Amino acid sequence: MATHRWHSSVGKFSAATLTSDINVTPLVDVCLVLLIIFMVVTPMLQKGVPVNLPVTEEPEKTPDTEKQLQISVKADGTVYLGSLPVLKQQMQGELEKIHERTPDREIAVKGDKLVKYGAVLDALKACREVGFNNVGLIAQPKKSPGAV
Repeated sequence: MATHRWHSSVGKFSAATLTSDINVTPLVDVCLVLLIIFMVVTPMLQKGVPVNLPVTEEPEKTPDTEKQLQISVKADGTVYLGSLPVLKQQMQGELEKIHERTPDREIAVKGDKLVKYGAVLDALKACREVGFNNVGLIAQPKKSPGAV
């Protein structure tokens, strides 16, 4: 006759040696790796070209859609349509091509806070002359002293 070792107090199968604790170390490792990934990727999610935006009290918030075209004017006066650099002389022609494909496209103009006002105004003027009606400026909201 075969003997069974499933008694609660016999051998290594006793009830006292079974533990139901969860090992948390792998969970913490995975969470830290995900946190690092998000910290690295998040700054790259900004559309267009990075620009040092001016700060305003309470800018109007609009949703960032795929239909939106961002025109960036950097501090040195360089103009970008999306992420492509464009000469000032070519800007209106490029905008006309975009307007032919999608006339209802939203335009968002980002001007560096150190750029001359005229360079941003030239971009706005080109958008209006081509026929875009939904044109806006992007600014950075001013942080209140209590905010972190």
